[in-house]
Amino acid sequence: MAKEKPSYDKKATWKKVFHYIKRYWFMMLLSFVLAAVTVALTLYIPILTGDAIDQMIGPGEVDMARILEIVKKIGIAMLVTALAQWIMNTCNNYTCYHVVQDIRRDAFQKLEILPLSYLDQHPAGDIVSRVIADVDTFADGLLMGFTQLFTGVLTIGGTLIFMLIYNIPITLVVVCLTPVSFLVAKFIATHTHDMFQEQSKTRGEQTALIDEMVGNQKVVRMFSREAEVKERFGEINDRLQKCSLKAIFYSSLVNPCTRFVNSLVYAGVGIFGAFLAIRGGISVGRLSCFLRYANQYTKPFNEISGVVTELQNAFVCASRVFALIDQEPQVPEDADAVTLGEASGNVELKDVCFSYVPEKKLIENFNLSVKPGQRVAIVGPTGCGKTTVINLLMRFYDVNSGSISVDGNDVRHLTRGSLRTNYGMVLQETWLRSGTILDNIRMGKPDATEEEVKAAAKAAHAHSFIKRLPQGYQTVITEDGGSLSQGQKQLLCIARVMLCLPPMLILDEATSSIDTRTEIRIQKAFAKMMEGRTSFIVAHRLSTIREADVILVMRDGNIIEQGNHETLLAQNGFYANLYQSQFAG
Repeated sequence: MAKEKPSYDKKATWKKVFHYIKRYWFMMLLSFVLAAVTVALTLYIPILTGDAIDQMIGPGEVDMARILEIVKKIGIAMLVTALAQWIMNTCNNYTCYHVVQDIRRDAFQKLEILPLSYLDQHPAGDIVSRVIADVDTFADGLLMGFTQLFTGVLTIGGTLIFMLIYNIPITLVVVCLTPVSFLVAKFIATHTHDMFQEQSKTRGEQTALIDEMVGNQKVVRMFSREAEVKERFGEINDRLQKCSLKAIFYSSLVNPCTRFVNSLVYAGVGIFGAFLAIRGGISVGRLSCFLRYANQYTKPFNEISGVVTELQNAFVCASRVFALIDQEPQVPEDADAVTLGEASGNVELKDVCFSYVPEKKLIENFNLSVKPGQRVAIVGPTGCGKTTVINLLMRFYDVNSGSISVDGNDVRHLTRGSLRTNYGMVLQETWLRSGTILDNIRMGKPDATEEEVKAAAKAAHAHSFIKRLPQGYQTVITEDGGSLSQGQKQLLCIARVMLCLPPMLILDEATSSIDTRTEIRIQKAFAKMMEGRTSFIVAHRLSTIREADVILVMRDGNIIEQGNHETLLAQNGFYANLYQSQFAG
């Protein structure tokens, strides 16, 4: 079983995030420069305001000309600051959403090359939650970091320099008290990391359940499991509510705690500065400037503490996405992998051993030689390995030992695309995509003409019901087939293979959802299609495989009987018992 790598630690996640961010270094540099401009002008405005206050000390001592000049400078500074902030936010948004785009692209591309074992062992809803919800949460945290982190750090540094220039004693009061708020914020943020991790994990579990239940609502109602599903959802929802409330509650303590400390700083500056102003150590204008600086110096600590809290949540979500992106892909193709042309259909399985789980053996020492054009039927009880053989033929899974070859070429040395192109596959489970009926049949042969599509549909006995649809072949259906019955969906999948006509066919319960009358007609079409083509037929209804050249009877991953229909009946063994159990009386 493919196990997922453990969650990333903070250092590894940071490195991964910076790997994506560094592609947009120019935008980041421009944002940093504009942040510096914004901070410098924001710090310059209190100085101008203080100068203006000093120009109106008492009655009759107001210098209006000087005040107007200062007001003009303040206006220009505010306009430039607003423009710089707008451009900076544009750069931050550009970087953030391009990073998110890159992460989602890499995650989806990894899904395309992950081994099927990973997809089989992880709920689809959890994977969707990682690629959609977790990336969205990461985007929110990253954007907040870009927007407030740069300006916050620069504001702290710039304010400190300006205050030291004008008055060292008051600066020392501010510097000694302010870090307390940062320490409080850091303590709370550190202890909320695990809470956010639990929240993200539970949210993925909830998404997986919703996805499963929505997709299988008919089954749920058929077996009257609504109450049990509601109970399961309620239990997960309660856990999510509790862990979310806990995480939000503790993380929300950051802001009021830091604001309380910052208010103490402001009060300390005001009282200390007032005594200093009374003694003539500082002007009233300079004191007002310091009070503004005290606010500006402490405000970034609030913002940074909020950013740290958001980043905790964002990076937990990012670690889940990166865990998906860094999963081991399927075994890569050999550098010198051979591209298989149109195969003649000679297939050989030699000493094949395979199991999905190491401790539970399934197929052992499986040997089979199929000549071109032979029709091979595989029968046996549920769980004996019939569909597993199909998975190995298509190389959805690789054998643990032994080999499978097509036309003398080991499939592990062939490109997957060329191997699978030589197989036409109709499964018990139908798969359609959103689009027209025409597009769905054309999927295996995009350049097919409409007449070729209609000919394939007629061969599959799908043409008659398609013509009865509102727009015929141009009728748009959803991925679940919309109002089409299961049998009609299966006929479309059969028509898809009829259109391609590859040299080898795999029919895994291909007519399981079709009525008996239509099945007889489909079997005739299949018989014509299988002429000269190597075919593998998996069936529970033994009436559908009487004409097979070879019937393999499997049990517990081994071939226990082999021969044609008459030969196996004459042996009066396992196959004969299966056949008679279906047609007794």
